[in-house]
Amino acid sequence: QVQLVESGGGLVQAGGSLSLPCAASGSFFSINALGWFRQAPGKQRELVARVTSGGSTNYADSVKGRFTISRDNAKNTVYLQMNSMKPEDTAVYYCNANARRKPDYMLVDYWGKGTLVTVSS
Repeated sequence: QVQLVESGGGLVQAGGSLSLPCAASGSFFSINALGWFRQAPGKQRELVARVTSGGSTNYADSVKGRFTISRDNAKNTVYLQMNSMKPEDTAVYYCNANARRKPDYMLVDYWGKGTLVTVSS
C-alpha cells in the first residue's frame, strides 16, 4: 500500500503562484511514476503533469509553460510548481502514484485525498 499526503492548496489570485508537494510512504517495491491530476466542478478528472522514476515528464497542454513537476526519488516526493495561474486552474488537485505493490509486484494506481486550489480573477 502507498499513502499519499498532499499539501499546499489554497486561494491565489490570477497570475500568482502556488506549490503543491506530495509525499508517498508505505510498503511497496518501487514507484514508477508520480503525478498530479485535477477535477473541476462538473468535469472529469484530468492529468495535469506526471514524472517517471527516470525523470521523464508530460504535461497537459493547458499548463505547459506555466506548471513544472519535479521529483525527489530519495524522499518519494513530487512537487508541482504552478505559476501564472488562471481562474480555469481552479479544481481539486489529486496526487497519484503508480507503484509496484507488495507482495505480488502488480502495478497499481494510488490516490491522495485531494487539495482544493482556487484561483480568483
